[in-house]
Amino acid sequence: MDRLLSRILGSAGVFAVGGRVRDELVAELGGPKPDHVDLDYLVTGIPMTELLASLSRAGTAELVGASFGVVKFATDFGKADIALPRRERSTGTHHRDFEVIADPSIPIEEDLGRRDFRLNMLARNIRTGELVDPYDGLADLKAKRLDIVRDETFVEDPLRILRAAHFTARFDLTPTARAVNSMRDAIALVSTVAQQRVSEELSKLFVRSAKPSLGLELLRDVGALDLILPELMEGWGMEQNEYHKYSVYFHNVKCCDESKRTLAHRLAGLFHDVGKSRTKDGPHFYGHDIVGEAMTRSALARLSFPNDLARDAAHLVRHHMYAADDRLTDAAIRRFVRRVGVTHVEALFDLRAADVAASGLPPRDPDVARRFEARVRATIEARAPFGLADLRIDGGDIIAIMRAEHVVDADFDGDKRVGETLAYCLEKVLDDPALNDGHALNAVARDFIVSNYAGAHKAT
Repeated sequence: MDRLLSRILGSAGVFAVGGRVRDELVAELGGPKPDHVDLDYLVTGIPMTELLASLSRAGTAELVGASFGVVKFATDFGKADIALPRRERSTGTHHRDFEVIADPSIPIEEDLGRRDFRLNMLARNIRTGELVDPYDGLADLKAKRLDIVRDETFVEDPLRILRAAHFTARFDLTPTARAVNSMRDAIALVSTVAQQRVSEELSKLFVRSAKPSLGLELLRDVGALDLILPELMEGWGMEQNEYHKYSVYFHNVKCCDESKRTLAHRLAGLFHDVGKSRTKDGPHFYGHDIVGEAMTRSALARLSFPNDLARDAAHLVRHHMYAADDRLTDAAIRRFVRRVGVTHVEALFDLRAADVAASGLPPRDPDVARRFEARVRATIEARAPFGLADLRIDGGDIIAIMRAEHVVDADFDGDKRVGETLAYCLEKVLDDPALNDGHALNAVARDFIVSNYAGAHKAT
């Protein structure tokens, strides 16, 4: 894309800007390589009409918001956002009261200066490779420092408080006192940020950071966590029993750190013990998994996380207290898989490992846990029946038996008794998988129907 733009835009100045430049410098300094690249460019010295005409000859170019001067450009080489330099002018007292002016004559240094942090006020000339760094962003990266240029940075856009947490954790930075104090001054404005924007920034924090706790601790320190995740803060200062070194709050954030770097894993780790704040009874937290499931669903819905993601994270929270015991029967193992779901078993094992690691103490009976997990995996590999869909009998078979036994009329097409019979068959099969045979299950179903429904009022 760099070569294409350099060729088609003639004498215009073309600069890579945004996270791409920052991430390339981080990698050059020995930090992690970026796992994705956003192609953002700034073009100077060319009017919008000419820019659109040049881009349209090489691909598709769509101007999105004339006042913002941003063009969505797409070719066979990929997609990019291309913008003219912009200047912002305050038009009121509200943090969104700004007029944005795009003009190719605006110096690039002025455009960079309106961005959030010094380490993002960077650009690179794609023709010469020269770094444009008018605000010492590279020095901040080298010093592992997060700093701002203007005290009103967070008042202008309070979402930047969450971005500060994201960058702090992702790049292991230390915010300056000026940045922290400015965040605190703007903290009341966090409640004005759209929940979807909050969830998007939190998602970056959880997935792109090795230790999300660094960002969560910054949010707590400046007062944002009370507004964003009050459920998590309920565990602040709440001590646990002898099996945990840390308070409920610190255990949850450490479990988030120890979890795999997927959003579902990290959210489940963060929320797994959140219900303890509402179930504490001396050293016990009876039912905290059930309460925690409801709290997780509520929090993630409020933050506009996707429904399926919220469902999966809450499901793991609900089942994280499973017992790994050598005394469990094979039938109990099958019921565990049935209860948790085949697709969630490995994620639940990962959550248990993170939970143990986050306790701050040596694991108890690790061999027992390994044996339990091995039994579960072997049971799954054996393709044992775990759900109604695995049965060698279905609702149509049950209806046919009910008609044959004259429990119902010939025009009966089903009611709750069909489901009850299938559920009974599944319980018998979980006890003895050998019963999962069409002939055997027909006999099991017939006995259940005759014993429970014969002589009852027939359905019409």
